[in-house]
Amino acid sequence: MVKLESLKKSNQFKKTLREKKIHSECFSIFAAKNFYKPQKRSNLLISFVMKKKIGNAVKRNRIKRKLKAIVHKLLKKKGAINKDNTYIVFGKSKAYEEKQSALLHEMTKCFKKIK
Repeated sequence: MVKLESLKKSNQFKKTLREKKIHSECFSIFAAKNFYKPQKRSNLLISFVMKKKIGNAVKRNRIKRKLKAIVHKLLKKKGAINKDNTYIVFGKSKAYEEKQSALLHEMTKCFKKIK
């Protein structure tokens, strides 16, 4: 089973934010080749980030949970997400109102573009 491992240090975030970018209405995905190794080889390096301007903590956490659930679904599909990359997913306020099925379709397209 693939586990999600978060980025910890600011230099890891800065390095990832300089590479590939894909923007959509509900989220933005930033990707870079793995520049450091995850704790376990099967782990996926991905962080979910929200701006403080978006709603309150409840709304931000719900958006993060939605996006994490979608990434878990995509990991079950073979080849949907490249595990050799490090990802940062910025959630936007529109993701709160969108249905999970619509977000899943949109995120699948975005991860295909990154490849």
